[in-house]
Amino acid sequence: MATLYHVPLSPFCRKVRLSLAEKKIECELIEERYWEQNADFMRRNPAGKVPVLKIDGMTLSESAAICEYLEEAYPETPLMPKDPVGRFEVRRLVGWFDDKFHQEVTSKLVYERVNKKVMQQGYPDSKNVKTGAQRIKYHLDYMAWLLDQRRWLAGDAMTLADFAAAAHLSALDYISDVDWNRSEVVKDWYAKIKSRPAFRGILADQVPGFPPPAHYADLDF
Repeated sequence: MATLYHVPLSPFCRKVRLSLAEKKIECELIEERYWEQNADFMRRNPAGKVPVLKIDGMTLSESAAICEYLEEAYPETPLMPKDPVGRFEVRRLVGWFDDKFHQEVTSKLVYERVNKKVMQQGYPDSKNVKTGAQRIKYHLDYMAWLLDQRRWLAGDAMTLADFAAAAHLSALDYISDVDWNRSEVVKDWYAKIKSRPAFRGILADQVPGFPPPAHYADLDF
């Protein structure tokens, strides 16, 4: 069985968890307090970051590289298109959410509201929270524009791009920081992805001291 060292609200860990579950790869989850940089974990990943996946006798790090490995080693239930243009678009959107969205939104909301307290790094910076709450509107509008033209974010089939976006939005939804009334098409997209069996583990997450809202695990939210 594979082993994933993770933290529950990390969108990068959630992206890997969704990929593993969609490909029906059994995986033990071990919560890792990576910020403490204990020696055992630093040996697994000198970068001191999660996720770290132990699979096939190897220890893999960096969520993008892990997902690419899973796609190549476990092609059943593909999460990347076969054509080069389609694969480019998936990678572009994964980069959009893991870079731009993360920097402008996730790091300003989840990290300020939750991570600081868990890591005992002080109180939320209200300026960052305000900025994140403003910037998420732009990203939801961009997603709505994409979904007005496509069935899924990157095209007609669900791909890793959808899991990357859902990983960030689900972490934000855990702390009620997504205005689902802003776009019906984005809400419908999330409801479809939220209903997939691969999402069950994500919806069961519990962070001590931060109970999720009632709608978080509700498939008819």
